[in-house]
Amino acid sequence: MTQFAPVYIVDGARSPFLKSRNVPGPFSASDLATISGRALLARQPFAPEQLDEVIVGCAGPSVDEVNIGRVIALRLGCGHKVPGWTVMRNCASGMQAIDSAIANIQNGRSQLVMAGGVDALSRTPLLYSDSMVLWFSKMAQARTLGARLGMFAKLRPAMLLSPVIGIVKGLTDPVVNLMMGQTAENLAWKFGISRRQMDAFSVDSHKKVAAAQAAGRFDEIVPLIDTDGKVYAADDGVRHDSSEQNLAKLKPFFDRKYGKITPGNSSQITDGAAWLLLASSEAVEKYGLQPIGKITDTQWAGLDPAQMGLGPVHAATPILQRHGLGVNDLDAWEINEAFAAQVMGCIKAWEDPAYCKEQLGLEAPLGTLDPAKLNVDGGAIALGHPVGASGARIVLHLLHILRRDHDGKRGKRGIATICIGGGQGGAVLVETV
Repeated sequence: MTQFAPVYIVDGARSPFLKSRNVPGPFSASDLATISGRALLARQPFAPEQLDEVIVGCAGPSVDEVNIGRVIALRLGCGHKVPGWTVMRNCASGMQAIDSAIANIQNGRSQLVMAGGVDALSRTPLLYSDSMVLWFSKMAQARTLGARLGMFAKLRPAMLLSPVIGIVKGLTDPVVNLMMGQTAENLAWKFGISRRQMDAFSVDSHKKVAAAQAAGRFDEIVPLIDTDGKVYAADDGVRHDSSEQNLAKLKPFFDRKYGKITPGNSSQITDGAAWLLLASSEAVEKYGLQPIGKITDTQWAGLDPAQMGLGPVHAATPILQRHGLGVNDLDAWEINEAFAAQVMGCIKAWEDPAYCKEQLGLEAPLGTLDPAKLNVDGGAIALGHPVGASGARIVLHLLHILRRDHDGKRGKRGIATICIGGGQGGAVLVETV
C-alpha cells in the first residue's frame, strides 16, 4: 500500500441547513459560507491572511459569484494574496475540496488550507425555453414602439408558462437521461427494497436528528442572523412528527405509476455550508495547533450512472482492502442519505455475493454493516442535502461522532462516503488523534 501522509483536521464548522420552501432562501451561498467561516477563523491562533489557500466545493454557484471560492476568501478577510478557488464534483463537491487540499498539502504547495462546500439550492434560477429566450432577445433589439408592440403580439401564454426549475436540470443525468431519484428507483428494484422499508429508514433518520438536536450533538453549527434580525440556530428540515403512517400518504415522485421514491424518503433540497481547516504536521507545530483528527486515506470511484447510488460501495471498499478492514471494524460510518433506497442499496450490495464478485472483484461478500454504526445522528433525509456542502459535512460530523464519549470510550476510525450524480463515489478515512 502506498504510504498516505496524514493531513490533520484542526477544526471545523458549518451553517444550519435550511430547507428550501419554494422561495429564495434568506442567505446567498457566499453569505452561508462567509458567516460560518468567519466564526471558525475567529477562534484560531492564526490570522486569515496566514492561510495558504481557500478551496470551496459548489455545484451551483450564482452567476455573479462564479468563482465563489475567491469571493468567499476575500469576504473572509484573507487578503489579496491568499488564493481562493472553486471545485465541482456534483454531490461530492465539498469532499473534493477537502481532497484537493490534501493533495496540495502532501505535495508541499500548501501547509494550512480552509476547505469546504456550499450551495444555496433555494436560489437555483428558473430557466425559460429557447423560444422565450429568443423572444426576450428580439424584444431587447426592438428600437421603436411599433416594433415592441409587434413583439408583444407574438408572445404566447405557453411561452411564459413553461419555465424549467434549474435544479431539475441539474439533478438529471444527461448521459442516461435519468433524474437522481430515478436511479434510486433502479436500486430499489435491483435489491427488492420495499416502500415500507424506505419509509421506516426515513422515519429513523428524523428521529436520530431530533434526538441529536435535543442532546446538543450538532455543536459544529454556527448560528445565522438575517437582515431582519431573525436567528437561524439549527437545521430546520427535521420532522418531529415523522411516522410511517404519514410517509405512506405521499405519492411517488419520480415514477408516478410504479415507483417507490417519494419526497419523504428522499433528501431535502436545502441551503447550507460546511468547513474544515486542514494542516500539515509542520503547520500544526508552527502555530501550536491542537488537531481534532486526521485524514489517512481517500478514494474516488466510477460506476454506471444509472446505478449512481452505489458509489459509496465502490469508493469505500478499496479503502477497506488497503487497510485490512471489514465493514464493522470501523467505529462509525457516514453514508450520505441522498435517498433511503440508495443507502439501503449500498448495505445490500456489500451483503450480495454476486455483486461483490462481479462488480467489486471480491471472493466473498463483505457482510452486514452494523446499523448502530451508521449515521448515528441521522442524515440528509432529515437534515437536507445542500449538494456542494454535504461531502464536507459528513467528514466533519463523523469526526465529532468518533470523539464523543461512548460509555467511557471514544471511537478511533470511521469512513465518510457519498454517492455522486453521474455515476461516481467518494470516500474518506478519518481517524482521531
